[in-house]
Amino acid sequence: MNIKNYIYILITLFLTSCGDDKLIEQVTFSEHIAPIIYKNCTSCHRPGEAGPFSLITYQDAKSRSALMKFVTKTRFMPPWPADDSYSHFIDEKVLTQHEIDLVVRWVDEGCLMGDSTKIPALPIFPKGSQLGTPDLVIKFREAYKIKGDAQDKFLLMRVPYEIPEDKFITTIEVVPDNRKLLHHVNAQLLSYEFDKKKDVFKGNVFINVDSFPDKLIAYKELGLANDDGTSFPMMTQSVTNYLPGVTPPIYPDGIGGFKLARKGALFLKDIHYGPSRVDTTDQTTFNVFYAKSPPKRPTQEFQMGTYGISPTVPELVIPPNEIKTFTSSYQVPFDISLLTINPHMHLLGKSFWAYAVTSQGDTIPLIKINKWDFRWQYFYTFKKMVKIPKGATIHTVGVFDNTRSNPNNPFSPPRLVADREGSMRTSDEMFQFIVTYLPYQNGDENVSLER
Repeated sequence: MNIKNYIYILITLFLTSCGDDKLIEQVTFSEHIAPIIYKNCTSCHRPGEAGPFSLITYQDAKSRSALMKFVTKTRFMPPWPADDSYSHFIDEKVLTQHEIDLVVRWVDEGCLMGDSTKIPALPIFPKGSQLGTPDLVIKFREAYKIKGDAQDKFLLMRVPYEIPEDKFITTIEVVPDNRKLLHHVNAQLLSYEFDKKKDVFKGNVFINVDSFPDKLIAYKELGLANDDGTSFPMMTQSVTNYLPGVTPPIYPDGIGGFKLARKGALFLKDIHYGPSRVDTTDQTTFNVFYAKSPPKRPTQEFQMGTYGISPTVPELVIPPNEIKTFTSSYQVPFDISLLTINPHMHLLGKSFWAYAVTSQGDTIPLIKINKWDFRWQYFYTFKKMVKIPKGATIHTVGVFDNTRSNPNNPFSPPRLVADREGSMRTSDEMFQFIVTYLPYQNGDENVSLER
């Protein structure tokens, strides 16, 4: 090696060790910061969305610059609980170290604007949606009044609709009106034959679960039956679900989706509001997106752990002042293609890990969440379908922290917390792994799920 090549290599290694940001003379909003926030922040930090303030303009960013520096440097924001060194999903919001360093430099150097003509075009975000402009919006007919009695609210709700003709749809997006209190929604779809239900809007729309322990009486009060009072419409299970932070997946054309009848209703079999100390309301909406064609491959779903097909081991009981680990395992009976996974725990959750082991002993990484955050419970959709072969076992591992050192512990001092027959109260616990899949077809592992 001659001396010139040697010196060139030394210079290259030095510049690489310094980091790309060291090669930038001035960090400006227009050239460096705007692209970062438009890609990772603005979708939530805009009017009407979950972010508590906007991050759209230079002035928006400058006024929150110290906060931006702190939350990015500590990786508190953007929120993406999944460990991106373990597995990858679509729509990941993970800043590189280079991007974090740019934000830090921008703040430390005085938040320079730069050449305003170089600010990239603001992404076009649909109003009231994370997914796009909906084809149909279904809304609570009236706002639900939440009493400020510091108690959880568990309800059954009927949200009726009527459209000119049957449609096929890809997904339904839940858009909470009261994001602070809406804990979860599990919805089914009621499809009425046109001549068997004259007025789908007639009847009660809200039922308190505690007031009607007999479900048949509750269903009657809600007017779910056909007009004859004895027969019920067809019900499609689990058409949409909501947890804090969730955006429902939209799969490529032909995968998933279902039929939307001319007359029907969303039946919210489980809707849970957290406790509030002040009287308030909620009038959540449902964005419906039509499909281009009938679904060719309907998705299927199973869940492990609480309410699931595999038990939690040991029984989910967490004594006070203890950190405990629980597992759940399930052997798949045939080849499946994983689309989306959703880990779920409550406030004592500390970490979550899921992986599969084939009958040959090979490990398939699924997801690892090193620091559980109850506020961000995504539906994680893989970039491409993941094949789990027949005979493979899916393993889940959950760690729960019931000590004083857990700032989210609902009790002080800590008390015994358990899975109380599947209770969904935030002060009880759950350990679930929800899996959306298709029966495997040759080549699935090469099918992109990117939107």
